[in-house]
Amino acid sequence: MSRYELAPVPHIVAGQGSRDSLGALAASLAGSNGKALLVADPGLRAIGIIDEVRSALAKSMGAVEVFSAFSGDPTIAQTDAAAVLARQSGAGVVVALGGGSGLDLGKAVAAIAGESGSALDYELGKRAFPAGRLPVICVPTTSGTGSETTRTSILTRADGAKTWLWGNVMRAAEVVLDPELTVALPAELTAGTGVDALVHAVEAATNRYANAANNLYAHAAIGLVARHLERAVSHPKDIAAREGMQRAAMLAGIAIDNGSTGIAHNIGHAMGSLRKIHHGRAVAVGLLAALPWNTEKDDGRYAACATAMGADSSAAGFIDAYERLLRACGLKISVKEEFAGISPATLAEQMARPENASMRETNLRLASDAELLHLAERVLSQA
Repeated sequence: MSRYELAPVPHIVAGQGSRDSLGALAASLAGSNGKALLVADPGLRAIGIIDEVRSALAKSMGAVEVFSAFSGDPTIAQTDAAAVLARQSGAGVVVALGGGSGLDLGKAVAAIAGESGSALDYELGKRAFPAGRLPVICVPTTSGTGSETTRTSILTRADGAKTWLWGNVMRAAEVVLDPELTVALPAELTAGTGVDALVHAVEAATNRYANAANNLYAHAAIGLVARHLERAVSHPKDIAAREGMQRAAMLAGIAIDNGSTGIAHNIGHAMGSLRKIHHGRAVAVGLLAALPWNTEKDDGRYAACATAMGADSSAAGFIDAYERLLRACGLKISVKEEFAGISPATLAEQMARPENASMRETNLRLASDAELLHLAERVLSQA
């Protein structure tokens, strides 16, 4: 029997209206400090969510500072600026509000605010995090990254490459899942974030670290996406569909926290380092391109994913069901337009870089340099 470990899961408050608990949760974590830093996705300001959450926090907190000066892919510099604000404001708790970018940024700020160094000092485990971390409450407004239940933050370096901060100190103290906070998400982003959750679950269930216990999370997430994603895209105010997708993202986050990802994320992060592309779409097309190669000698892992999707229980059944779902949700498969001028060799070189090595190595089928080039060719030629 194979050996495995399952990490602790943050405390989770879920359901319609659960955001009403934010003030009390923040106050309990900050203690007598009474100060909070709200790290919020700037796109939420126009629809009133930042002001709503800030007001909810202010009812229980003495002071609430807001940091929203960051992009869709938060940079090291933006993280450092937010950490400076956390120190200057004397925050006792960080509330991270938004999609994966906002959650990743908030978790990173809380982990590094205890010292004056840069987030870059802690990338890829190069240095131990400060002893005095701040507690974090994660409040996702998208259903995709699962960052609320992972111990990882993805940031962008000055050279455009994606890098990672990871460790137990990155884990949220509290997670608030309120499906009402996701209903304003446009159809395109609902699809992109939703397939991100699906790819997380599939890779966690099929890579070399997959195990029966963690598959309970992964397969449940796959089934939830198969049942709810199309409805969430076509009927954005359907709370049941939104709640199903929020649960899927959370469970998939637990799955990758325990089992990691694989070659699709290797491809997706390499793509994102070269051109601007939504992360969910990048990993989705990466998985689609890799599936024929990755399933050549399926030992039942992909067949089990197909079963979770309600498809024919075979690797071929999974590939068919997966591609059908992508297209049904309107996800654009071809990246030829965005990646014009990028050669397969350039993409393969990016896939082989050190920051993407772990995702290459966790894939069940190890990819040689020649196979990376083959996969890059498939990604760039899909229609």
